[in-house]
Amino acid sequence: MNNESKEYLESELQIINKWEKEQKGLWFWEKIGRLPFKLLDKATPAFIQDKIALFLDELGSFVQSGGQYLTKEQSVFKRIEGYIPGKSIKSVEECANVSLHVMSSVSEDIKKTNSKLATVQGASTGIGGIFTLTIDVPLLLSLSLKTLQDISLAYGFDPKDKEERVFIVKCLQFATADIVGKEAILNDLSSFHSNEQVGRKEMVSQLQGWREVVYTYRDQFGWKKLLQMIPIAGMVFGAFTNRSMIADVAEVGNMLYRKRRILLRLEAKQKQIH
Repeated sequence: MNNESKEYLESELQIINKWEKEQKGLWFWEKIGRLPFKLLDKATPAFIQDKIALFLDELGSFVQSGGQYLTKEQSVFKRIEGYIPGKSIKSVEECANVSLHVMSSVSEDIKKTNSKLATVQGASTGIGGIFTLTIDVPLLLSLSLKTLQDISLAYGFDPKDKEERVFIVKCLQFATADIVGKEAILNDLSSFHSNEQVGRKEMVSQLQGWREVVYTYRDQFGWKKLLQMIPIAGMVFGAFTNRSMIADVAEVGNMLYRKRRILLRLEAKQKQIH
């Protein structure tokens, strides 16, 4: 279903490598912006903290067993079919064989759909300021997980696989990491690109500390969510920031999954030569 040339794949890989280098910068105010959530921890009532703790347990379940966040495969299959008239997609393996152009188009559709959903969600939870903001955090994390799972399917990778769920959480980390963190995460992800099983097992081991992953992700909402703490006005800020954050997560997922698919196809072409 795809007939990309080696030259095309290599040119697409160069685009992604350029994007990765551009991601390693860190705005000064993003560093400062982590402070609001450190203060938020102290100001949040215990019952809300308990709800956040429950969500952390659920995310741990996601990493270990898939939890309740697994997306519906059929919805992604139908999106792919929409770009290939007369073709029926029945499995993740079939998704892996469609063209990069279709994969990218489907990922862009997922980005637009979930960004719109995040906009409504952000406006709704922005009404009550700081208290509804604490509810917004787990909701936005859930939508982020779903977005990345959908994109993984679009590129032919199965989120039911524990290693793929680890990759998804790493994508979440990358989307909000600072310059040092992005460098380290890219090094981790190289084990997926090179198919090194030992490296993958090490990554799974690293994520036994997934609670720290989530707290770091939450803290680094930073300045983007600061103004959402203002009641009523938070509707506007919440809608804008949630939309942009899901868009950022989707971009990371699209680029990193696209890179994996390109490298796998280049590897397959190399094997054909020999």
